[in-house]
Amino acid sequence: MGRTGLEPVTSALSKQRSEPTELTSRADKIKHFSTFIYSFINFPTFTLSIINMKAYQVTINFDWNDEFAALIPAHRTYINMLINKNVIDQYVVSMESQRVWVTLNAETKSEVEKILKKSPLHKYWTYEIDELFVIDGQLYRLPALTPN
Repeated sequence: MGRTGLEPVTSALSKQRSEPTELTSRADKIKHFSTFIYSFINFPTFTLSIINMKAYQVTINFDWNDEFAALIPAHRTYINMLINKNVIDQYVVSMESQRVWVTLNAETKSEVEKILKKSPLHKYWTYEIDELFVIDGQLYRLPALTPN
């Protein structure tokens, strides 16, 4: 067989696995801890995959009127309950475009529709539901480490 160029890397990895690692310096300890913490950066995505949940982005368009406005307190109670249950990750409203973006966790699109239909404002909405493949951002990361 020909050489692939990966032999030094694979032999170093094998050596690293077979030798116990002793953390002697503060820098080694910080590097080891940073590597450990880095493995949990995508923890929300990892958690979703364990419990077979998917994430969805819902884009909602609405038309503002007095009837709509009167239902907002009941709608906010419903949204807050979903946020507290970790069903909704983010809820964003633009009055300029009269649009809402909701990132939520559910098993299927039909479950997302059932969740949306329970809102008092549902009859005023048109919406699109998109299954998400990647979710990343500062809110999904652990705080940066600052060694003392």
